[in-house]
Amino acid sequence: MACQSAEPPLAGKVEREHRMSGGRILVVEDNDSLRGVTQTQLQRCGYNSAASATGPEALALLEKQPFDVVLADLNLPGMSGLELLSRIRAEYPDTSVVIVTAYGTIETAVAAIRGGAYDYITKPVHPTELRALIARVFERHRLIDEVRLLRSTLDERSGFEHIVGGSSSLLAVLDTAGRIAQTNATVLIQGETGTGKELVARAIHVNSLRKDRPFVVINCGAIPTELLESELFGHVKGSFTGAINHKKGKVELAEGGTVFLDEIGEMPLELQVRMLRLLQEREIEKIGATSVIRVDVRIIAATHRNLEALVAEGKFREDLYYRLAVVPITVPPLRERNGDIGGLAECFFERSKTKYGRPNLQLPASGMSCLLNYRWPGNVRELENVMERIVLLSRSDEVSADDLPEKIRQAASRHEPEQVAPARVGVRLRSVERALIIQVLRAADWNQSEAARQLGISRKTLLYRMAKYGVSREADENSEPASQRNNGYVPG
Repeated sequence: MACQSAEPPLAGKVEREHRMSGGRILVVEDNDSLRGVTQTQLQRCGYNSAASATGPEALALLEKQPFDVVLADLNLPGMSGLELLSRIRAEYPDTSVVIVTAYGTIETAVAAIRGGAYDYITKPVHPTELRALIARVFERHRLIDEVRLLRSTLDERSGFEHIVGGSSSLLAVLDTAGRIAQTNATVLIQGETGTGKELVARAIHVNSLRKDRPFVVINCGAIPTELLESELFGHVKGSFTGAINHKKGKVELAEGGTVFLDEIGEMPLELQVRMLRLLQEREIEKIGATSVIRVDVRIIAATHRNLEALVAEGKFREDLYYRLAVVPITVPPLRERNGDIGGLAECFFERSKTKYGRPNLQLPASGMSCLLNYRWPGNVRELENVMERIVLLSRSDEVSADDLPEKIRQAASRHEPEQVAPARVGVRLRSVERALIIQVLRAADWNQSEAARQLGISRKTLLYRMAKYGVSREADENSEPASQRNNGYVPG
């Protein structure tokens, strides 16, 4: 009856994962010998198990703590296995029930399955058969958990190739993220609101060895303090007012995957102690539970706040900060990535055109120039929202200045070079076009491909016009003092 060293195909990976994560099994058997043998067998295979002799005893145990699986004998004194099954299905829908019977008839099987049992198994129970059945139950639990996560959050499989931009500061971020993706190192992503911290976290997950398991997002600043602990770690039935059922927390649901703790700086101090235990011991304890659960998750945290300053103020635990900042990554604000604005704007513009069915809408170079002159305090998220608004509200098939938000028009008027202003009598088109090309090239740090995208022309056309107007970086840098070279445009 001991656990064999060789694992049958049906056990394999799923069984190992749930042994590690503390999968709990309740054995309900009135025969003392069989109950002890079954429980010992499960414990030797690495599962957490408990046992009871009757249905009421089993319900009392379920009331105190959750179990993943109940192995219930069909013929129990006082309350039959089918009656116990009915109670469990009604009160603990997340618990799977397997009926154990010495009477392996079709009628018994049909009654058990119709009553909501996952499956049934006949006595005498062979160890290998039991282990394979338990592995299938846990695989079903894993799939159910993943479906729940997919319903609550859309897991966009976004790798590094979906992060737009070629600025040196962004490339440094992606280089660090790429090098640590396939490790299990804890990562702390810092940066202003809207810079794309979650996108970087998702890219790390998708390029990691955990990519086929869940990526679970928890916004520590969006969940009320009194609910955050339950959301993270779960609770047992009756642990507080409103806890009418056992509940798995997001950390447990992420088993084998990645937990992304957004706005970690908003986490209350009393909960930071629990988070420290998770990072140090890889253990969690549900609210109201009497035992711990082992978990295998990777932690990626993010914040727009200065955690070191919060530590100095006593608002964030120093030991937790150092546990989180094993690999710190700082995502630069968009104003420090001015060469990326054009590519991002074009990406969001095309996406919104497809979303709202406006394939003929065009964004002229003058419109792109206005976007380059704005400092984007809301960063990439603000840029995305503005491009969507432009597509929604543009009155014709070409975006005009009136279609842009007022704050962007005002920024453009403050920084607009005098030679690119609306044409006056005697101003030649040649000088206006030359000035615009120079302005966009400067904003793109003289990256010709990026400037061509921002201007809405091919790189070949841009090179032709640069030659035509005698435009080059060397000539521009030698033509005027550096203090005047930006024509009023401040890159950040």
